[in-house]
Amino acid sequence: MRTLLSFVLATSLYSASPIVVKDQAQTGLDQNRLAQIPVRMKQFVDKGTVAGVVTLVARHGHVAALDAVGYTDIETRQPMNTGNIFQIHSMTKPVVAIAAMMLAEEGKLQIGDPVEKYLPEFRGQWVVESKSAQTMSLRRPARLVTLRDLMTHTSGMATNPPEGIKELHGALHKTLAETVLVESQQPLDFDPGAKWQYSNNGIAALARVIEVVSGMPFERFLDVRIFQPLGMKDTYIFPPKEKYNRIPTAYVLKDGKPLKYTADPLGEGVMKYRENAKYPLPEGGIYTTASDLYLLYQMMLNHGQYNGVRILSPASVDLMTRVHTGTLVTGTPGAGWGLSWFVVNDPLGTLSLVSPGTYGHGGRYGTFCFIDPKNDLIGIFMIQREGGSDERQAFTTMAESSVIQ
Repeated sequence: MRTLLSFVLATSLYSASPIVVKDQAQTGLDQNRLAQIPVRMKQFVDKGTVAGVVTLVARHGHVAALDAVGYTDIETRQPMNTGNIFQIHSMTKPVVAIAAMMLAEEGKLQIGDPVEKYLPEFRGQWVVESKSAQTMSLRRPARLVTLRDLMTHTSGMATNPPEGIKELHGALHKTLAETVLVESQQPLDFDPGAKWQYSNNGIAALARVIEVVSGMPFERFLDVRIFQPLGMKDTYIFPPKEKYNRIPTAYVLKDGKPLKYTADPLGEGVMKYRENAKYPLPEGGIYTTASDLYLLYQMMLNHGQYNGVRILSPASVDLMTRVHTGTLVTGTPGAGWGLSWFVVNDPLGTLSLVSPGTYGHGGRYGTFCFIDPKNDLIGIFMIQREGGSDERQAFTTMAESSVIQ
């Protein structure tokens, strides 16, 4: 009986949300300012631009604020809570890069290697020299695409799947191997390293390398090597049916108001829960909670380890969160690009009060994170609505302004 009781208690503790520490002496955060974050988020809910919001702020290894306001669904007015599971879409991309770095540390791949070393289908690629409505001129690229190019969005690979599998993100009907094979046969838009262009296809190729090198399906590698060791109990590529009710309704902002996103198969369409999907969507497939993401980001802030579990070495964390794109213009004002993280490197990027060197990522449905090493601060913002960023900007500035010592 005592053994059974101990197991039940341990399971209960493991499943609980993180303890919120409101001791200003431990966090160095102004609790009065933190308390204003959910108040401001509720104003956005009342205004009608967003259904519900979950926010988390952590500093010095402590969660200092974890709040939920609004609703998971506007029609039913089901209250949002901190345990809701969100589609974080492109926030998946840094997790793919973390997996690649883990394999690099094991000597199973090199970040500077050409992709074709691991995926032979990339051999003999072409790059577009010129293009018109009627003709296209091709030539060989100046150099081969590397894994680093995939991670920095400088590969020259297209943003999204090409004709022939253009419906992929709405049907998820191809395997990762089948998808990357088709994408590998498309000409590059430019020479590798010459420009920055956000590429879902590039991240898919990186995920396929992980499959080939590790010998296990991409989604299983994430689960066994990252999610489970960190205790990310509500994080999935393919969520179980018993947790569907914890996934909020997806909205799109139209005329200043959220509209149920029935037009998007990944939103309120047929692929919302990824039932019968073949494609693991490495460019944007993770479902998770704010609490689970905190574990992942605290690992990064702790130079690769959390709660006695080491995922990466400090050297890998440093490499990932350093700007690799030089003077190339990227899609994030005031920031360059690390290995699948944006990295603030310009005063324009600090207008939300984040420090230079802050890194993070956003997702298609408005989810966002920032990790500020200088201030030892983590911010996590969770909504399910495409379009607009006022709420996210307000959260980031308010979280940073709470730092007082």
